[in-house]
Amino acid sequence: MRTIKWENGVVVTIDQTKLPAETVYLELKTCREVAEALKTMKIRGAPLIGAAAAYALALTAYHSKAESKTQLLDELWNSAEILRKTRPTAVNLFWAVDRVLNKARESEGSVAETIRTVIEEAERIADEDAEANRKMGFFGAALLHDGDTVLTHCNAGSLATVEYGTALGVIRAAWEQGKKVKVIATETRPLLQGARLTAYELKRDGIPVRLITDSMVGYVMFNGLVDKVVVGADRIVQDAVFNKIGTYTIAVLAKTHGVPFYVAAPTSTFDLTRRARDVEIEQRKPEEVLYCGSRRVAPVDVEVLNPAFDATPMEYVTAVICEKGVFPPSKLQTL
Repeated sequence: MRTIKWENGVVVTIDQTKLPAETVYLELKTCREVAEALKTMKIRGAPLIGAAAAYALALTAYHSKAESKTQLLDELWNSAEILRKTRPTAVNLFWAVDRVLNKARESEGSVAETIRTVIEEAERIADEDAEANRKMGFFGAALLHDGDTVLTHCNAGSLATVEYGTALGVIRAAWEQGKKVKVIATETRPLLQGARLTAYELKRDGIPVRLITDSMVGYVMFNGLVDKVVVGADRIVQDAVFNKIGTYTIAVLAKTHGVPFYVAAPTSTFDLTRRARDVEIEQRKPEEVLYCGSRRVAPVDVEVLNPAFDATPMEYVTAVICEKGVFPPSKLQTL
C-alpha cells in the first residue's frame, strides 16, 4: 500500500496525526495545503517529505493558468520557497524540489508539455523511492540473523516513505525471508511516532514488537536484550547522521555495549558536501513537550527546549544501508 498517491490533480495521503486510532486520508489540492500538512506533521518521514514536496510542485503546475513558460517557472519557484520553509532538516525535501525545478527549466516544450514534465518527474521520484526501499530492504536483511532482536527509533517504515520503509523495510525484508526477528520500538517522545506508528505497522504485519520508553534503551542493552540497532535518517552529511532526537543517545549506548548500529536511508538523504555544523536542526513548538494530548503536564512558565533531531557522529555508525548496498562510513564518499 502506498502512503501517498497522485490522483488527477489531487494528492492523496494518510493523516499520520490520526493513527493508530483511525485511518484518515487527506485530499490535498494546492501546494499550500501540502506545506501545511508538512508543518503539522500530517505528512512526515524524510523520504515521504521529499515525495510530497515533488507532488506539491506538480499541483502548482497542474492547476496553473500560466500563458508562458516563464510565468509557469515563476509559479513553481514561489511554491518551492513555500515548501523550503516547512521542514529545514530533512534534505530529501530540498533535493526533490530542486530536481523538479531543474526538470522544468530544462523542458524545451510548450507550457502544457512542461506541466506534464513536472507531474511525470514527481511521479518518478515517488516510484524511485518505493524501488529504493525494496532494494535497501534486501541489502539490509542480510545483516539480520534468524532470532535477532532489533531496536529501532521513531518511525522509518512505510508511513515515512512512499512504500515499504527504510529501517522497517530492512526488518520487513528479513521477516519476509523467513527470519524470525523481533523488534523493540522506542516510544519516541514527544510526538510518540514509535508508539503510534512503528508499533502500528509492525502489529499490522504480524512482526513481534515490544514498546519501551526512550529512557529504557540503556536497560535493554545492559541486559543483552538487543542484537542490532536499525534506524532511519533525515540527512546524512560527511561526519554525522541526522535523525529523530534521541538517536545519538542510542548510538552511544550501542557502541558501549557492542551492539551494531545501522542507518537505513536512500541516497536522496545523502548530503555529503556538508558537515554537521552546516545543518539547521528544526526546533519545534514547546506545546509538544508541555502537553500530553490536550492535558498540560508541566508547570506554567517553564522553559522548553524541543529540537526535532540530533546529530550522531559517524564514529558511532557501523554501516549505512542504501539502495546501492551496505557501506561503512569511510566508503560513503564513493557514492
